[in-house]
Amino acid sequence: MQPRVTAVLKTLIAVMLLLLLAAQVWMIPGLAAATADRFPEFANLEIPGIIAAVVFLICVEVVLICIWRLLSLVRTERIFSSKAFIYVDVIIATMIAASLIIIISNVVILLAEAGSPSILLVSVLGVVVGIALALLVVVLRGLLRKALELEQDMSEVV
Repeated sequence: MQPRVTAVLKTLIAVMLLLLLAAQVWMIPGLAAATADRFPEFANLEIPGIIAAVVFLICVEVVLICIWRLLSLVRTERIFSSKAFIYVDVIIATMIAASLIIIISNVVILLAEAGSPSILLVSVLGVVVGIALALLVVVLRGLLRKALELEQDMSEVV
């Protein structure tokens, strides 16, 4: 991969991390407080909602950091190493955790009778997308393993 492309990707990841951090610090608590004021019957969900949203965004940040590290391995031409699998495994686990956070949050919302069909639909979509992305990364992990095996075979031949 070209060094410029890697640098641009890392810059975009840094911007995304800063925006996610800003959302965690300012946007989510403010939105939760405004929602609690507007719907006082659901004010008891304010703190659990903030926690769930912040933990979900932490999952996104972890994935972005792992992608950053994988880009560093690509740039130094060490992507075909066992170290890459650690980051890929963390990405898979984090995507599954994020999907579980969505499921748990949706159950809490439904039990509190605070949801609507649109919230349920968006939640189901989030879970489906999260699991699909995790499965896609599992397939890519298999491709990485095969490429590592092929590189090792080629180095033995040469």
